[in-house]
Amino acid sequence: MSSQQQTIEQKRAKAAWDDVLAVKRQGDYDDKYLSLVRSAPPDVLTNGLGQTLAFLKAKGQSEHRDLFRHLSRWVCPQMGWAASDDLLRKLTEPGAGSDVYRRATAETLAYLVWLKRFAEAELG
Repeated sequence: MSSQQQTIEQKRAKAAWDDVLAVKRQGDYDDKYLSLVRSAPPDVLTNGLGQTLAFLKAKGQSEHRDLFRHLSRWVCPQMGWAASDDLLRKLTEPGAGSDVYRRATAETLAYLVWLKRFAEAELG
């Protein structure tokens, strides 16, 4: 029996699907999460990943906490960090240079494509 290796896009899609379904099951703030996911890519491009993550963390509302957690749980392992790590904290640690920041930004934007797509399909 041969094993099929998933592509990174398939893995992103699966993780994003799981995250969106978790939000849908909670059902308390679907529309707010959808709005937040829609605005996140332009926020990252305009303000930067660090600023966007700081905003999500500071807001403290359920949809903000969940999006922050979803991004951290996906991006951190892609960067070689633990899934339980705080993405903002990892980006502000000494030694996290501009190359790390750029890679994390690119991975965040790629993941947000899937989150947005599935959120629009399931929560819209």
